[in-house]
Amino acid sequence: MSFDETSIITIDNPLQTSFNQIADVEVENFFGCYLLNSLNPKCKGRTYIGFTVNLNRRIKQHNKGKDFGGAKRTSGKGPWEMVLIVHGFPNEISALRFEWAWQNPEQSVRLKHLNLPKTKRTSLKFKLQILAEMLSIGPWTRLPLTIRWLTDKKQTLERIPPFHMPITSGPINISKHTNTIPSKRKKANNPVITMTMTEDPKSLPNCHLCTSLIQPSVNVSCPKCSISFHVICLSKYFLRNSQQHYIIPIDGSCPSCQKDLLWGEIIQNKYRNRSLTLAGTSPSTDESENEGVVL
Repeated sequence: MSFDETSIITIDNPLQTSFNQIADVEVENFFGCYLLNSLNPKCKGRTYIGFTVNLNRRIKQHNKGKDFGGAKRTSGKGPWEMVLIVHGFPNEISALRFEWAWQNPEQSVRLKHLNLPKTKRTSLKFKLQILAEMLSIGPWTRLPLTIRWLTDKKQTLERIPPFHMPITSGPINISKHTNTIPSKRKKANNPVITMTMTEDPKSLPNCHLCTSLIQPSVNVSCPKCSISFHVICLSKYFLRNSQQHYIIPIDGSCPSCQKDLLWGEIIQNKYRNRSLTLAGTSPSTDESENEGVVL
């Protein structure tokens, strides 16, 4: 793979949809890593990569400046255009790790095979080249990610992402039910709630595969039919025909309803169900604190 900032090869994902086609889809548990491009003639070619749980609020903060929650590195260099966002991460930590590697490819252990120079490169083409490479290697290649263009001036990635990662475009409707966790980037203002509940065995479900009782911490269910499984039992079932020694599958068919599922859907469904059972809401994430974080 060449990183000489030549033109990006035009290759389309067969799952790509037309602009605005899925604008009305509501996404729960949204964690996204976005790419900004400066429209300021004095800052031509400047880009910025960040993390957010609310992209509409975040782009407004960047364009208003650091005094309104925008990042220091984008303040006064706008207006900024949000070109693309990658979403579908199972949790905040997973998205933050992706963000850091995308920001710092020359330091990332996962990308050391590229032999990048230590000098940072910020052009839009280079950032898209790095993104295409990241989507093709572990651990990110096994996540149920979506690549979404947020401008009608869409470009193309240098290589096609894995088949289970659709490329789409248009606005996104983010549900308010995003299960954030207290960020390691700052001290949470709210106290951490700990739950020490003794489960009544009579209330525990049985695993559809091994028939044993399932403790809540290892319980996952099919988003389609709601049948419960041990997370390990379902993982082994999905990987039963795999020739490689994976622990986490990409997809599989539910043993009960036979519907095709992404593993990420199952984990996100667990987060969603857990958030519905907790009293109150988790501390919200403040993306303005995300600069210089290494996770």
